[in-house]
Amino acid sequence: MMMNILVAGFQHETNTFAPTVASYDSFVRGEDFPGLVRGEGLFGLLNVNLPASGFINFVRGKGHAVTPVIWAGAGASAHVTTDAYERIAGEIVEAVKTASFDAIYLDLHGAMVAQHLDDGEGELLARIRAVVGPRMKIVISLDSHANVTTQMLSLADGLVAYRTYPHIDMADTGRRAGELLLALSGSDRPAHRVARRVPFLIPVNSMSTMMQPARGMYDLLEELEEPEREGVLSLSFAPGFPASDFAECGPVVWGYGFDAARIERAVDALFARICDPEHQWAVHFEEPDAAVLRAMRVAETATRPVILADTQDNPGVGGDSNTTGLLRALLRHGAQDAALGLICDPAAAAAAHEAGVGAWIDIGLGGCPQVEGDAPLRGAFQVEALSDGKFVYGGPMMNGKASDLGPMACLRIGGVRIAVSSAKAQLLDRNMYRTVGIAPEQMKILVNKSSVHFRADFAAIAEEILVVRSPGPFIADPSQLPWKNLASEMRTRPRDAA
Repeated sequence: MMMNILVAGFQHETNTFAPTVASYDSFVRGEDFPGLVRGEGLFGLLNVNLPASGFINFVRGKGHAVTPVIWAGAGASAHVTTDAYERIAGEIVEAVKTASFDAIYLDLHGAMVAQHLDDGEGELLARIRAVVGPRMKIVISLDSHANVTTQMLSLADGLVAYRTYPHIDMADTGRRAGELLLALSGSDRPAHRVARRVPFLIPVNSMSTMMQPARGMYDLLEELEEPEREGVLSLSFAPGFPASDFAECGPVVWGYGFDAARIERAVDALFARICDPEHQWAVHFEEPDAAVLRAMRVAETATRPVILADTQDNPGVGGDSNTTGLLRALLRHGAQDAALGLICDPAAAAAAHEAGVGAWIDIGLGGCPQVEGDAPLRGAFQVEALSDGKFVYGGPMMNGKASDLGPMACLRIGGVRIAVSSAKAQLLDRNMYRTVGIAPEQMKILVNKSSVHFRADFAAIAEEILVVRSPGPFIADPSQLPWKNLASEMRTRPRDAA
């Protein structure tokens, strides 16, 4: 039977400890994501690496129709405002009430916390179920940083999570969600769901599937899900987003299948692999001065740049991309041929554009008021290049996505070039440097305000990568966060006490 499938997307990763909320305008702009689109505007995203594009392309290729409603995403930050949540969720629910369709697909993140409710995705599902009833098939794609809740598992017929971090399989995840929806819709047999909650939080930096243990974890997942293993439809593991202070924050592994015993064995095998040994998920963080000195030593003989990940000011996990700790360390130790990006400072970008290329400007650059001691860096900066901030992502993660970061500039102080933007965005693509005339491959040291996503485009040019714990609004070690609402049995790091 050919179906008409309602499609909508609403993505946000909420760091409840972050300094800046996500307003409705954040979703209109999109920030790290494409800007908000409605109706057939979704079809303009079909060449962008997004779950919704993968889903739509797949089901239309099978002869099914789609009813596009809305797609909205905003960069990671503190809570989604009540206004933003109600306006966007309200549009989706209204379409569910008024449109004609046979099934529903939602492109969600899975770690959304709004000002007025903890489980943004679970609440949206509850509102939709209240309209369509229990028989309507609903399948959802999720980020691997989803904090999967009991409500999400119980109200959706299928949840399918990314398997890569950096997230290069977003469209592929949408395709897999489409495959699951068609399998569930085309069978008279009931599908069984099995889920296990991991009892400890996993630091974001150890979730990269370019390294162990995460790579081996997903290799096992795909082995257990091979098509010839009859009875297993779909397996997922979401390590979670360990900066959302609510009761169900944490990793979950789950799966669906027509054979209850097979799917339970598969999920149990994955759970065992995650938990034994727990210490495999531990992360080593470098301190700023030690990291810069090491980078300088390595760079003396290296032919490729040493990359420092400024993980605690990563806009992709709730930072504002404006701290100056690592910049000060570079200057303190006289680093040469270094570049840092991005510093989000609209006033500095405006001053650079007013002064022009070649001019010197005396300004205070960056500075995060929420981070103790992180004042703007006062100094004389030379304007080396200017840009309108418009570029297209060229790396494997957001390939083909057009972006506009507002007026941008390359400012130089000492031996350090700084890519300054007017809008915040995670430094995950080499074109973000190139747009202000910085050739990342030619630098000796690169400081990227990112945790893991930068590896997708930068690992190939890196001599060495160091994860640095410079002061910032995102605390990379979950055990150091001031939790208030976490479940009492959850441990804030592997092998720690509850």
